[in-house]
Amino acid sequence: MSGPHVSRRELLRGALIGGVAVYLAPMGSRAYASLFEDRLLTPPAWSDRTAVLKYRVDGVSKVVGEKVFARDVRARDMPHWPQQQAHALVLRVTKADRLYVGLDLSVLSGDLGPDRIVTAIDLARDGVAFPDFYGEDMLLPQGKTPAYLGHAVAILIYHDFPGFRFAKDKLQFNDTVVRYGAVTGPLERDPWGSSRFVRVGGATPYDEDVFSCMKQGPLTPTYHEHAPVWPQPARDGDVGAQGMYHVAAIDSALAHPPASHLVLTHDYATQSGDTAALEPDNANGWCDPVKKELHLVVASQSPQEVAEAAAAMLTRSRIGIERLFLHPCFTVGYGSKDHCSMPYYGLVAALYGDGRPVRIANDRFEQFQTGLKRHQFSMRYTMMVERETGQLQAFRADIAANGGGRANCSAALTMAGATAAQSVYYFPKSDVAATALSSRAIDCGSARGYGALETLIATELMIDEIAGELGLDSIEFRLRNVLKTGMKNGQGAIPLGLQRADEVLQKARSHPLWTGRVAQKQAYDAAHPGKYYGVGFGCIQRRFGTGAEASFARVEVASDGRISLWHTGTEIGTGMSSGQAVACVRWLGRPADTLDTGVTDWPDLPMVTSGDPHAMSQEEQDRLALDPRWTPATASASSASNSSYYFSHTTREATRVVFQHGLWPAAGAIWAAAGAPSEALRQESARWVDGSLTVEGQPPLPLAKLAAEAHARGLIVGAMVHGFNRWQWAEADFVVGGVSQHLPVDGLSVRYGDGAGAEKQAAAATPGRYHVLDRQAVLMPPTRNNAAAVGYNAAVGTLAELAVDAASGTVTVLTHHTILECGNMLVPDLVSSQVQGATASGIGLALHEGLPLYEDGPGDGTWNFNRYHLPRGSEVAVWTQTAEVLPPLSENEPPKGMAEVTMIAIIPAIVNGIAHAIGHRFRTLPVTPEQIQGVLS
Repeated sequence: MSGPHVSRRELLRGALIGGVAVYLAPMGSRAYASLFEDRLLTPPAWSDRTAVLKYRVDGVSKVVGEKVFARDVRARDMPHWPQQQAHALVLRVTKADRLYVGLDLSVLSGDLGPDRIVTAIDLARDGVAFPDFYGEDMLLPQGKTPAYLGHAVAILIYHDFPGFRFAKDKLQFNDTVVRYGAVTGPLERDPWGSSRFVRVGGATPYDEDVFSCMKQGPLTPTYHEHAPVWPQPARDGDVGAQGMYHVAAIDSALAHPPASHLVLTHDYATQSGDTAALEPDNANGWCDPVKKELHLVVASQSPQEVAEAAAAMLTRSRIGIERLFLHPCFTVGYGSKDHCSMPYYGLVAALYGDGRPVRIANDRFEQFQTGLKRHQFSMRYTMMVERETGQLQAFRADIAANGGGRANCSAALTMAGATAAQSVYYFPKSDVAATALSSRAIDCGSARGYGALETLIATELMIDEIAGELGLDSIEFRLRNVLKTGMKNGQGAIPLGLQRADEVLQKARSHPLWTGRVAQKQAYDAAHPGKYYGVGFGCIQRRFGTGAEASFARVEVASDGRISLWHTGTEIGTGMSSGQAVACVRWLGRPADTLDTGVTDWPDLPMVTSGDPHAMSQEEQDRLALDPRWTPATASASSASNSSYYFSHTTREATRVVFQHGLWPAAGAIWAAAGAPSEALRQESARWVDGSLTVEGQPPLPLAKLAAEAHARGLIVGAMVHGFNRWQWAEADFVVGGVSQHLPVDGLSVRYGDGAGAEKQAAAATPGRYHVLDRQAVLMPPTRNNAAAVGYNAAVGTLAELAVDAASGTVTVLTHHTILECGNMLVPDLVSSQVQGATASGIGLALHEGLPLYEDGPGDGTWNFNRYHLPRGSEVAVWTQTAEVLPPLSENEPPKGMAEVTMIAIIPAIVNGIAHAIGHRFRTLPVTPEQIQGVLS
C-alpha cells in the first residue's frame, strides 16, 4: 500500500522542522475531511433571535459514536494506510531500587512470541531518543537502576490482535518477566527546581516595596546533597543575599512575636492522584520505509509540541524519515495529555513496525501505572496576625512537591503553586520557598490546578483556623484581609484588572447557608442522632494562563456570508471549539459555520520564534523583535484555562479586522448608495440585531449581503492574526488598506475579496492568497513581567453543606453553592458544566481520591478504579447544587478562564465544614472515614 501524495491534498500543507517535512491534518479539520470524506464538527445550532448556542459543535459526533478520539482510530479508518493493524505493548519495571538486567519471556510459549522486540539497544543503534524535555532512557538499558516505578524497558510488537491479546494476558501482572539484579537503592538526584519569592511591602499596601522579586529580582539556590542551598544573608549583598536578609528578619519576627500578635504554624499535605481522563493514553502510527514517511494519530493537548518534538526525534535519528504526517485528535486530558510521552512511544512503535501500522493503547491498569500524575505536596505554613484588628502581618511557607522520575513541568508547576499561595489575601511581608523533588514515583504532569490547587487549599485551611482562634466569623476575617485592586501580590506585582474577591465574599456572607448555619446545625443534629451537620467555606483566586500564551486565528467570510474559523487551540472536552465559534459573534453577528481546531501549520502568516519566553532577557527580546515576523512563542497547548480569554482574543481580533476593513466599508457603501449621509454612519453605533448589521435610521443589512458587497469590492474578507501575551498583549502597528492601525497582535495577514484589483492580488502571494502585513513597530510585553508570575485572576467562593456519620466516618455532601466571577461568558451552559464537573473533581480530592507514591502504589501495575475511588453522582450533590456568576463589569469585559479555579474552593470548604461539624481540623487530604473515626472514637 503506497502512501499519500501531498499534491493530492490542497488543504494539507507542510512545514520543514529540523530537516523533516511535517504535514498536519487535525481531527475535524478540512484537511482531515479531505482524507476521510467526512466532517466531525457540525455547524453551530444558533438562534439569531435568542443569541444562544443550542449544543456543542462537537456534540453530535461524540453522542453518535463517531471516531472522534485517537483511541477509536484503527488502520482501516485511515485512507492510504495498510489495512492490517499491528499492536504493541510496553513492558515496565515494578521495582526502582535495583538493577534491571533483562527480560524472561519464557512464559510466551508456542506462537505467542512477539514479532518484534524493541529495546534500548535498538534505539541506541538507530539514534532514536526522547525529546530533550523528557530526559534520558526512553527504554531503560540493561545494567541500570530505573529512574522511577513503571520505567519502560521494552516494546513488544505483534502483527495480529489474537497473538497480542493472549500474550498480554500472560505478561500482565507477572513479576517474573522483568529480571532484576543487585539492590542499589533508588536513584538520588537534585530537585527538578527550586524557587523563592520574598516580599517586604511599604508602609501601606499601595506604597513601593522595600524588597520584592518584581522589584529586585528572583532568588535562586545552589544544591548540596540534593537539597537547595540559599545565599547567605547580607543587607548590602547581591539580590539573593538581600532577599535572604529579609527572610531572616521575617523568621525572627515570626519566632518572637509581640503579645498582641498570634502566630500559627501547621503542616499540610495533599495527595498524589490520577487525572482519570476518560481516554487513556494511546497512539497509532505507520512507517512507510519506501517513501520514508511516518504517519501518526495522537491524543495530545499540545499538538504543536508533538509536531516539533517528533520532527526533532526523527531528524536526530539514523532511520532516514523525511516526512511526518501528524493527525492530532480531540481528547480529554485534565493535564495528563499536556507534554505526555505516549506520542513518542507511538512513534517508536511505528518505526519498528516492519511496514505495518502499530497501535499502542493503555488499558486502565497501564494508564494508572504510566499516566501523568498529580504532584503530592507537603507544606509548612506560618502566618502572623494582629489580634485586635484581625490584620494579617506575615506569611512564611516551605513547599515541597514530589515530581516523580522525570522533570516534565515540575519546576514550573511548583513555582506556580508558590506564587498562588497568597490567594485572595494581602500580606505585608511574605517568604514562600518551593522545591520540586525528584523521586522514584511515577512521572507527574500539569494536572488540573497546576500546583496552585494544593497551596491554595493549605492557605484556606489556615485562614479558617486563624479566624476561629480570634473568635471571628471566618468570612468577616477574610474581608478584613482581602486583596483589593492596586494591592501587590507576593511577587510585588499588581494583579491586572479589577479585583472582585471582596464581592464574592460579600455574596457568600449573606447566603442562607452561611447565615443559618448555627441554627441549622442545632436542628439537624437533634433530628439526626449520630450525625453531625456542618457548613464550610472556601474562597480562592487563581491565575488563568501561563505567562507565555500564544495562538493563531484565521477568520474568513465567504461571499454568501458563511464564516470559517481556524485556530491553534485543541479541543480537550472543555467546549473550546464551541466557544471559539461563538467568539465570532461580537464582530460578525453570528458564530462560525465551520471551524478547524488544533491547526499547527500557518503558511499564510509565517511567524518565527526562538529563545525561551519565560527566561529571555530584555536585551535578547529587543534584538529578536527587530524581525517583523518574530514572536516569543507561536502556539500554546490547551491548558491553564486559556481558551476563553487568550484563544478568544486572537479569534476576536481576526474578526475585528474583517469587520472594520471589509464588512463596515461594504455597509457604508450600500447605505451611502441609498442616500445615507456619511455623518449618520458611525461605526461605534453599529450593532448586530437578528443576524443583520444595524445603524439607527438605516435599513438592517444581513451578513450575506454585506459579504457579497465586500467580495465584489475586493475588500478584506479574511484575516489571520497571531497574538502573544506575557501578562499583557503584544501590540504592533500595521498598515491596513493604506491606513496605519495599532492592534493588540504581533502578526497579521489579510485576504481580499474576489473583486480585488491587480495590485492587491499581486500582494496576496501566500499559498492561501493572503497578504502578509509586516508590522511597522511592535511593543512586546517586557520580560520583567515574568517575575510577576501572576497577571490575570478569576475568583471563586464555595459554600459546602455536609453531614458526618459518627458510626461510619463517612461524609455526605448535602449541597454546595458556588459564586464565580468570570467576565462575559461565551457560552453560559459551558460555564455551568465546568462548574459542575470541576466541583465534582474537587469533592473527589477532598474525600476520596489518593494514591500511594511508591512500591504499594500504581507503579506496580495493579491499580484500577476498583482501588481508586472517583466520586459517584450520589456523592457530589448533583440535584441540590447551585451556582451564581457575578455580572460582568461591562458588555466589553472579556471572558476569564475558570475551568481550574472552580475545582479548588470546594476542597477547603468541605474540610472546613467537617471542622464545623465535629470540631476537629484535618490538614491532610483526602479526609477519610478512618481518619474521622479515629477522631470520634
